[in-house]
Amino acid sequence: MSAAAAVIMAPLAVSRPVLVSASRSTKEPLPMKTNTMNSSSRLWLVLLLAALALTTSPLWAQSGITEHAVQFPRGKSGTTIQGSLRGGETIDYKLRASDGQEMKVSLKPSTVYFNVLPPGSNDEAMFVGSREGDSFVGTLPADGEYRIRVYQMGNAKSTGKQSNFTVEVSVTGGAAGAGATATPANHIERAGQGRFDATGKVPCAWATGQPMNQCDFGVARAGGGTATVVVTRPDGRKRTIFFEKGKAIGADLSQADGDMTFRATKEADLFMIRAGRERYEMPEAVIFGG
Repeated sequence: MSAAAAVIMAPLAVSRPVLVSASRSTKEPLPMKTNTMNSSSRLWLVLLLAALALTTSPLWAQSGITEHAVQFPRGKSGTTIQGSLRGGETIDYKLRASDGQEMKVSLKPSTVYFNVLPPGSNDEAMFVGSREGDSFVGTLPADGEYRIRVYQMGNAKSTGKQSNFTVEVSVTGGAAGAGATATPANHIERAGQGRFDATGKVPCAWATGQPMNQCDFGVARAGGGTATVVVTRPDGRKRTIFFEKGKAIGADLSQADGDMTFRATKEADLFMIRAGRERYEMPEAVIFGG
């Protein structure tokens, strides 16, 4: 406090003699005193900017996503990861797996969440822990790099709480097409790139109680009832819905207006899907073709 005060007071101390002497004399000391004041002001500005830089740098560091590659110990099909994050930090754990393999992921404590992102995803998750719980078991739909995204929400995020966590992950089972030559991009990646096998319109509603309207869709198929459907609402927002072996297994709900629920039923050849507050009716032919 005293050092800062001394820096601020220094220009004030030299200002009085400058003003008094200016009306009586034009001697050289006047510009010398003015230079002393400017030097002190610059010093104070440098100190202030340095303090601001120290204050804001941690916020800048938290703005991105930290990435870690996951490798299993030799001869093992899984591993345990221990980590820590603070506030709004996000960590992606990346690992490669193959179509048809089974992935298992569990996370503790329950105050920390994780999503599973498939290969080629533009932040669309095939599993959203904040609504589906702290464990995931699923058959993988494509070859490529999967991401386990760990994050906090609510009060823990807004108050900068630091949390330690443990992730257990395993991948088992044979890879479909193992040893084959390179295959085309998987259906999730193609859907993210807008490379669809078919396009059209499906009935949709994006608010509770709203009558059904028509929304544009594009579908990228992998065969056997496995596909990724991207529906575009009239306001331009998109919803990605994932199908596996003829079943609707999930949707990207990152922009679901706070409602993260997903439900799907089937009546005859029509899928009835609820994603957040939105409703979709999707004929079976969209997924299987024909």
